[in-house]
Amino acid sequence: MENFPESSSKGTKRRRNEDSDAGNTSSLEDDLTFTDTSVALRIMRAQFPHIQKGSVEPFILKSQLYSSVKDRTQVDRELESLRRDKVLRLFKLNTGQDDHAVMFLDDYLNQIDRVVKRMEGKKVEEYEVFGWLKTHVLDSKLETGIEHQELDTKWFSVLRMVFLMQCSLLSLGGKTRQLIDPNMYWFSIPNIGSHLKGIVQGRKEIISLLSRRRYKEMMLSSLEKKRLRTSPLDVRFHLRDLIGSGHLRTDQAPTGLIIRVSKD
Repeated sequence: MENFPESSSKGTKRRRNEDSDAGNTSSLEDDLTFTDTSVALRIMRAQFPHIQKGSVEPFILKSQLYSSVKDRTQVDRELESLRRDKVLRLFKLNTGQDDHAVMFLDDYLNQIDRVVKRMEGKKVEEYEVFGWLKTHVLDSKLETGIEHQELDTKWFSVLRMVFLMQCSLLSLGGKTRQLIDPNMYWFSIPNIGSHLKGIVQGRKEIISLLSRRRYKEMMLSSLEKKRLRTSPLDVRFHLRDLIGSGHLRTDQAPTGLIIRVSKD
């Protein structure tokens, strides 16, 4: 498996910038599939849409990886290895029952730093909670969620939990029989709200667009040129997601790749 250098290094930043410049001009057909998860992660990170409003560090949906690496077991195995090595983190999303986002750990820490910067002028103890979260929680708790009793320490009070929820770093989770378990928290990505709405709306818009066509299909080259009205994310982002989740499928034709709505 490919090793990921820390994103704080100058070489990595330069390589990612080069990937970004190249990735955003290529067609999805040129890099739809990859040999392993690490390559897919690097390319998809570079191709993440640049959005100024409510900016968020690049993230990849697990379904997108499933669309690009044929062996889903391989994806799960390699993600687990990268998670244990503290290269990335996985986050449960509220956009679907099995939806997960993947974000490089350095990117996530940068996202937290953005929150800290917005909190300038707040009480000192509120600043301290961010350092405690990084050092004592994120460094040792690598899963998508954490139980209330694990956070309920002498130092980490309920008020601090509420503060982290207000900063969108924690959210109530652990659904049991469709009810929210108050003893379970999910780790969250700050500022991702508009993107989550875009994921849901973008899925609907693309499925609706294809479903209105006679054969419920469209050439990828034409579909990629469409601009979505309901999502800040680009068509390529949504196509990877919809193919990986099984809502769309691809077929090769002499004129290029065809995107079709999967049969029920």
